[in-house]
Amino acid sequence: MVSRRSAAVVLSSLLLVGSAWGWAPAGQAHEGRHRGGVLCQGDSTSTYDPPLTSASRSTRVHTDAWYTCTVEPGRTVHATGSLDGVSPSASCDGLSNPRITEVVKYDDGEQSLILYDQGTTVRTAGVLDVTLSGRVAEGRGKGQSARRDVLLALPQQLPTECLSSGLRGNNGQAQLVIQP
Repeated sequence: MVSRRSAAVVLSSLLLVGSAWGWAPAGQAHEGRHRGGVLCQGDSTSTYDPPLTSASRSTRVHTDAWYTCTVEPGRTVHATGSLDGVSPSASCDGLSNPRITEVVKYDDGEQSLILYDQGTTVRTAGVLDVTLSGRVAEGRGKGQSARRDVLLALPQQLPTECLSSGLRGNNGQAQLVIQP
């Protein structure tokens, strides 16, 4: 039997995938000349320093991601992402005004350097959707917009760590979209 929380995560994931596939990645994946879209999906693990609590404060964020990416129609590659940055106002309820950099290394030898300068957090039905928006500064997709969504399943109440020692990290499902 599927819990309501699991159903909400699956439904939200399907909506994200559907919206991203609507633009159908296209283009050539040749060094710096790639002008089509890229769609990556996979697991994401984040750590926070200091740990997140119910009070907002400046927090360093580090995230590791493992993606499968569609870089052109019918062509997928594996990739890893490493995100680092600071949210000047972070709590268990989300991140505000993050300044985060992601380096995506594709297994075909290409890379993307993404600078995120906007972020939102939406909590509904036990699911926290953290969205980062920015631009690709270098490599595959240079000059194109980037959007990263991470869906985190949360208990209906704040985790007990938020009220005591703080939440040191979390895991979720990530989707990265690079598009013209």
